[in-house]
Amino acid sequence: MYTFKISYFIITALFILSFLTSCQKEHPDVTELKFWAMGAEGEKIKLLLPEFKERNPDIKITIQSIPWGAAHEKLLTAFAGNTMPDVCQLGNTWIPEFETIGALDQLDPYIQNSLIIKQNNFFDGVWQTNIINNRLFGIPWYVDTRVLFYRTDVLHTQGYDSAPQTWDQLLEVSRKIVASNKNSDTGYAFYYSLIANDGYVPVMFIMANGGKFLKDNFQYAAFDDEKTKEALRYYLTFFQDRLASRSMTEFTNIYQGFAQRDFAMMVHGPWVVNEIRNRFSELNGKWATAIMPLKENRTSLAGGASLVIFKNAKNPQAAWKWIEFLCEKETQIKFFNLTRDLPSVKTAWEDPLLKDDAITRVFYQQLENVTPTPQIPEWEQIYVKLQEHLELVIHEKVEFDDMIKQLNNEVNQILEKRRWLLANDLLNSQ
Repeated sequence: MYTFKISYFIITALFILSFLTSCQKEHPDVTELKFWAMGAEGEKIKLLLPEFKERNPDIKITIQSIPWGAAHEKLLTAFAGNTMPDVCQLGNTWIPEFETIGALDQLDPYIQNSLIIKQNNFFDGVWQTNIINNRLFGIPWYVDTRVLFYRTDVLHTQGYDSAPQTWDQLLEVSRKIVASNKNSDTGYAFYYSLIANDGYVPVMFIMANGGKFLKDNFQYAAFDDEKTKEALRYYLTFFQDRLASRSMTEFTNIYQGFAQRDFAMMVHGPWVVNEIRNRFSELNGKWATAIMPLKENRTSLAGGASLVIFKNAKNPQAAWKWIEFLCEKETQIKFFNLTRDLPSVKTAWEDPLLKDDAITRVFYQQLENVTPTPQIPEWEQIYVKLQEHLELVIHEKVEFDDMIKQLNNEVNQILEKRRWLLANDLLNSQ
């Protein structure tokens, strides 16, 4: 009896071992992939996982959602500790910084054989934000840009049946609106944000006027360029002539301010569309969007988020499959329905929700004419400096010409390390 029990247990163990071995043969090792995404995107993208898993049962994706406010520091900490994920969402203005420290994998070899991801499938200006020294480091995931929002009813009272088409017209209608408001409480013509890290309009005006930010391979400031100064003076005119508010505390929020005619126009991004629609349905038919007014061109900012693969990725091929899935037309449409993030793939805009929406369709038109900001790691510091110095002029603490000199000096200090690296031929060798 004792011998029989031992034999029984041995046979049972061998049977289980055989079964597990056969299962392993039928189901090859699963590749584990780590994906980090920011904000709401990190939560919403999980809803698309079942479809990807069904098509790729050998890939298991673990998604970590990171708040935007903590993302930059967390990524740098992960890089220092060699704990980066395989694939990640990056704001496209972060690409130069992470390329400079050597964190990003070059993607040119992947797209050479891809049937899904090709440059001409994307908006060119946004695609260019991912190219540094003629090498590709990111793929646009979703896009945004800034357009003109305006109250059609207010402009109609000033003789405008459409949005102002030029800088001169924009200034003209702004003066008319303010002049007509002198005996009322309806406020300003324009809203320009003076909130930290949100002063993008002067950057757009410099671009639209053909001005320069930097010169000599991004080694020195160029804010004394004549076209740059002309654009900044134009921007400052709105504050000097009381066409725009100098204080951000005058409005409870921009949506309410727009609704109650505290101002009639603003330059903003696509997220504002649903906020206005959801909060103030009574404005239906009283507002619209338009591409930026013309100076030398109608350019706007090339914004959005890109998908990158890190150099230490354990499974770069699986990461690329995930990126291809996220850039398929059908996936892009589904992601738009979940998040309202604008698709980076142009064919996704054929969907009726995008194609037949006149207010959203303007963003497609503007995305055909967007420009990257200087693709250097120091850009965000320079951008903040520009805003800080413009505020000094807006509040009449510094004269314009003095501001330009001070701004150039401080930006040159920011660029000092870059000049040293270039002088020692280290920057291009990284």
